[in-house]
Amino acid sequence: MLTVIAFCSFTHMPGVRTQPRFDPAVATVAQINAAFQAGSLSSEQLVRLSLARIRAYDPTLHAMLAINPTAIAEAKALDAERRSKGPRSALHGVPILLKDNIDTHDMPTTLGFYGFRGALPYADATVVRRLRAAGAIILGKTNLSELASGPPLSSMGGQTRNPNALEFSPAGSSNGTAVGVAAGYAPVGIATDTTGSARWPAATNGVVGMRPTTGAISYAGIQPNAPTLDSVGAISRHVEDAGLVLAVLEGDSPPRLDPVALRGARVGFPRVEFSGDDPAVDAAMTAAIAALKAAGATVIDVDLPVGLIDLSDRLQATIVQTEAVPSLDGYLSSAFPPRFPRSHAEITALSQKLVDAPMPGATPNPGRLSGYKWEAGAPPLTDAGYQAAKTEGRQYLRAALRSVFLDHHLDALVYPTQTIRINRLGEDPRRDARGRFGNFGPVLASLAGWPDISIPAGATADGLPFGISLLGQENSDRQLLNYAYAFEQRVGASKLPVAAPELSERRIERKRETK
Repeated sequence: MLTVIAFCSFTHMPGVRTQPRFDPAVATVAQINAAFQAGSLSSEQLVRLSLARIRAYDPTLHAMLAINPTAIAEAKALDAERRSKGPRSALHGVPILLKDNIDTHDMPTTLGFYGFRGALPYADATVVRRLRAAGAIILGKTNLSELASGPPLSSMGGQTRNPNALEFSPAGSSNGTAVGVAAGYAPVGIATDTTGSARWPAATNGVVGMRPTTGAISYAGIQPNAPTLDSVGAISRHVEDAGLVLAVLEGDSPPRLDPVALRGARVGFPRVEFSGDDPAVDAAMTAAIAALKAAGATVIDVDLPVGLIDLSDRLQATIVQTEAVPSLDGYLSSAFPPRFPRSHAEITALSQKLVDAPMPGATPNPGRLSGYKWEAGAPPLTDAGYQAAKTEGRQYLRAALRSVFLDHHLDALVYPTQTIRINRLGEDPRRDARGRFGNFGPVLASLAGWPDISIPAGATADGLPFGISLLGQENSDRQLLNYAYAFEQRVGASKLPVAAPELSERRIERKRETK
């Protein structure tokens, strides 16, 4: 017997006012929970909708590497538990996407590298254990820049595509997570962020991306890139859902968000450093600042210390290059059975082999191979230059940023998450007149260890999503979430992208089990 479940975004009858109706693909977690509570939606139905969207759109977008084969069974069990005991948390029965460098004992964790096809880690990452304990359903593992670095493709999953404009890059390294959330596969995804890997693709694909204060969430059981800078991040369609999932991962209560939190806030815009690279981005930033002011914030121009951006670029390069090989080797030695690659050197050799002689089912990745070779040329962890970058360099950068906050009595800094529109696929990432890539802003937060959130702020005139970032001082995470939420209430949340619209007839079909 066939059951059809229909979800319509609106209804219209002659003489009757049009009313928006619940659409799970764009709903907040709170709205999903209200539907659960009312009995108009079950977790099973929600998971089936998510899987239907993946089937419809992922053959083009390439955001997913693996689907949880037990997702529907888990949803049914969680529906039964809700009926008998009530929900464990606001994430009970809610599907979540997981970047595929985060360990799951029951699904392969490939890091995006073809040499880890079918690799089952020995244990779940800490964040996965917390999500499961909260009743969340790991819907699947997402594509990423291979080993969380380099171009937004992987030898395991190929090229991820931007659902807002298929010919443009989705950015990285958490490209699959950002694309999956933007395409309505799930309301929230868990990403990792070393120097912007959650925030840049979030902005590029038109969704929310947040990096919390460094160390707020355990990184255990996650492939490292540079442990000094690595952080778990959240990607979501709505600000409130980023706050919710980060609170679960931190073991804290969900934040109470205020739609008028920007009233009286002082926000600084480093105009000199963050303007002039792209007129379309500058125009979008002007509109975003006007929205901040309309929401009650005082926005003033501020100057960053001379050379701070260039210093941040050198610091992050030194730290990432030096820490990449030893941290990866340490992770590989204990995460997987010994039949899988055990070292950075082995991965580099396999990557070279794939580039030299492509094989079916794997995508050559010469851009990442160049990165492996760059990482292999790093100095040892005892190198004086690395030690100075890790300690004194980051201390200076934090002090310099703090002085800007104190001198201007600021609550936050604001800047475009990317100062240059994203490149087309097949083209090199664009650089500005100073030779920089356009995503240097998120690096400041990573080096300082401070919280930073990118929020959708519309699009450029040619239709590419545009995001602004709010940067706060250490442990100001909830204040930033409030500011971001207030801004979102002013400009609106993201919409479904052109390459992943509403499913025709908004139907999910399922066979009813018969006895």
